[in-house]
Amino acid sequence: MSTASGTETDALLRALALAATDGVPHGPNPRVGCVLLAPDGTVVAEGFHRGAGTPHAEVDALARAGALARRSTAVVTLEPCNHTGRTGPCAQALIEAGVARVVFAQVDPNPVAAGGAETLSAAGVDVVGGAVAVGAVLVAQARALNEFWTFAVSHGRPFVTWKAASTLDGRIAASDGTSRWITSAPARAEVHALRSEVDAVVVGTGTVLADDPHLAVRRDGTSFDSRQPMRVIVGLRDIPVGARVLDDAAPTLHLRTHDPLEVLTALFARDVRHVLLEGGPTVAAAFVRAGVVDAVRWYVAPALLGAGPSALGDAGMSTVSEALRLQVIDVARVGADVRIDARVFRTMEED
Repeated sequence: MSTASGTETDALLRALALAATDGVPHGPNPRVGCVLLAPDGTVVAEGFHRGAGTPHAEVDALARAGALARRSTAVVTLEPCNHTGRTGPCAQALIEAGVARVVFAQVDPNPVAAGGAETLSAAGVDVVGGAVAVGAVLVAQARALNEFWTFAVSHGRPFVTWKAASTLDGRIAASDGTSRWITSAPARAEVHALRSEVDAVVVGTGTVLADDPHLAVRRDGTSFDSRQPMRVIVGLRDIPVGARVLDDAAPTLHLRTHDPLEVLTALFARDVRHVLLEGGPTVAAAFVRAGVVDAVRWYVAPALLGAGPSALGDAGMSTVSEALRLQVIDVARVGADVRIDARVFRTMEED
């Protein structure tokens, strides 16, 4: 099996950097970078994908290269796509441009777009890709670049991060229902930053009726971020016309169901790849019980209430052996609070 050369490996590192260019939105499409190399190893052109509806990385690089693309090597972070969506298939574009060799890191996990390597090989293009050919480290970097997209297209549902904020004794509100503010301003600012990175924020009707949250991304307390996630309300009850979540600061979707799987199916069909679950204990328990919480971000405030609702309702665990085990990824101080990032532990078969 052919493997990537040192020059091609260097080009792949550059392609990864291009894919991660600041300002490139997360969303329904993966972030991808491409570097075109001349037969002597010099760089002919570079390109990267700038979001849904814009040229893919390979097409961007080919347009910049023009006639110089013929007999070049295309080094790409992700296997060239093989389907027609908002844009045409990249595999066919590379063939028509006369590219002689394609080196890629991550195999495309999307069943709709996969098969580009086979199409290229059938057309006589030399194709090198995957962990054995380019190295496990580079493939891991490529997968990490599009972690949530990769999960979503592989599992047919969005990746779910549950965000909670509680006192040290696990209370999300006092016994009289007051909850503003349990955590500090720096912690709340981090939550707004996290919202700007996801595709949808999910809460239940109970949270909307009790707290009238806005759920849009805010900077400096008043200004709105240019990229807003979809605000998703889950539950059967009607939402008051004047609710803040219904304003025009961000799109809002009301899904009249209590089934988390129905919610995630509906959101996946709307190109949502990463969900931030911000609902109360009832909605959180439903998602945990359904086995569709993948990560947890928990803010713990150095405060005690002694009474009041806890962050998680009845999730179906009645004994310690049934506890949902988490793997702590990071612990950090945020203002006066502590942030814990954790992943739900699953076996290789489950992943």
